Amino acid sequence: MQIIARVAQEQRTLRGLLLPTIRISGFPGKSFNFVSCFCSLISSETSAAPAVNSSESGIKADVREEGKSLSWRIEKLPRGELVSCAFRSWMGDGFPVQRNDIFHAINRLRRLKSNKRALQVMEWVIREKPYMLKELDYSYLLEFTMKLHGVEQGEKLFSRIPIEFKKELLYNNLVIGCLENRLIRLSLEYMKKMRELGHQISYLIFNRLIILHSSPSRKKAIPKILTQMKADKVTPHVSTYNILLKIEADEHDIDGLIKVFGDMKHKVQPNEITYCVLAMAHAVARLYTACGAYAEFIEKSMTGLNWSTLDILLILYGSMRKEKELERTWRTIQQLPHIRVKSFLLAVEAFGKLGNLERAEELWIQMKSEKGLKSVDEFNSMISVYCYSGLITKATALYKDMEENGCKPNAITFRHLALGCLKAGLVKEAVKTMDFSLDFSATSKITKSTPWLETTLSILEIFAERGDLENVEKLFEELKRSNYTRYAFVYNVLIKAYVKAKVYKPNLLRRMILGGCRPDPETYSLVKLIEQLRPE
Repeated sequence: MQIIARVAQEQRTLRGLLLPTIRISGFPGKSFNFVSCFCSLISSETSAAPAVNSSESGIKADVREEGKSLSWRIEKLPRGELVSCAFRSWMGDGFPVQRNDIFHAINRLRRLKSNKRALQVMEWVIREKPYMLKELDYSYLLEFTMKLHGVEQGEKLFSRIPIEFKKELLYNNLVIGCLENRLIRLSLEYMKKMRELGHQISYLIFNRLIILHSSPSRKKAIPKILTQMKADKVTPHVSTYNILLKIEADEHDIDGLIKVFGDMKHKVQPNEITYCVLAMAHAVARLYTACGAYAEFIEKSMTGLNWSTLDILLILYGSMRKEKELERTWRTIQQLPHIRVKSFLLAVEAFGKLGNLERAEELWIQMKSEKGLKSVDEFNSMISVYCYSGLITKATALYKDMEENGCKPNAITFRHLALGCLKAGLVKEAVKTMDFSLDFSATSKITKSTPWLETTLSILEIFAERGDLENVEKLFEELKRSNYTRYAFVYNVLIKAYVKAKVYKPNLLRRMILGGCRPDPETYSLVKLIEQLRPE
């Protein structure tokens, strides 16, 4: 019962992780960050869910529809006003404070990231005891105490909680709170204590441990975590496998991805998130046949109209150049009560990839009129479309509008403009633009994001066609640092550069294999051309 609502939360979180991997305009980087991975989230949402149709909540349905629920009153409190005012108002209108009202309010506050207010609510509940308290109420209190005041205060609170409430849920929350603060050793000590007491360890704890060890330098510890998971008789959840898939996808390891998916199919049922990870990984690898197949699975497994999944479909159909499916997906998004700015940007970029400049401009103008232009990402989106099409005049005009609008350009802006200059044949200007962009810092999360890598590859391909080995090698090393060179098509561009420059370079094939890349038929054809340049 605890798992149902937590799955929904993990789906929202994982979908948020997927979008940055292929976006073009903003290249926002994100690491794994489970905002609300406490076990109390599971119990509360599942416990509260039935109340929607229960007889006791039916009496207050009209009141809540008018936006006058207890949650609404708490959310609308002026800054600095005590939460007790909302409770007095609620009870003054003749409504008792019930468990479901608190669950609803807490889940709303959590999604709004109002942790301070949520803690005040739980402190009032524990103090006033409007109903018979349970372990879940103390779990809430522990969760928000650790979020706001840290692990030390959380441990002090835990020591003061009555012994009858110190059960499995509370211990799991305590461990997750430690992991949220990256205190791995302390969390392992509490896990040991849980085993001694016979408490079941939640799969959420192992999910978090895997995430904390997802970096390349710590990835070797993941098999040990999975082994311990098995030893503790904890069944891997679908979200566990989705995390493992995402790690392989971020490393651009298609073989590893397929291996994890093969293991997953024998143990759990893949879901919407699973197919999103698989489809996007294959799109990045330019394996469009497999990508199309996984996109079909996404549509079949969709649970309602999830904006994040629809955004991913925009990206996929743009990458696969499927205009009919792209238009259909955009029509579906228009049925949503609210269209997000990000959805507009993704649609603009997707139509730009298709070469449908008119449609991309139409959507950008619609976004501008409905949402306004407030950030550099919105300008970068249309600049990327113009530069992708080689329309550098339009791109530079929009760049000037951006500055006049008070938005400052960033490294992403200049990376797009460099590509636009090259496509327009302005090589010297492109090199100057790339050099100028060095003055703008770009985080490793940005430089490792797929759209940044794909834009860099497009620049690399143009330099390769010109036989410009200096710039090719420089950009190739940048791609190598992000493991993007694990794809044969990237190494093929490097080899092609030497062919175009008519420079014999021995051991290119060896360099490719040692770099962890598997040659394809095009590789061998290019190597034969290189061999023809061998000095006699």
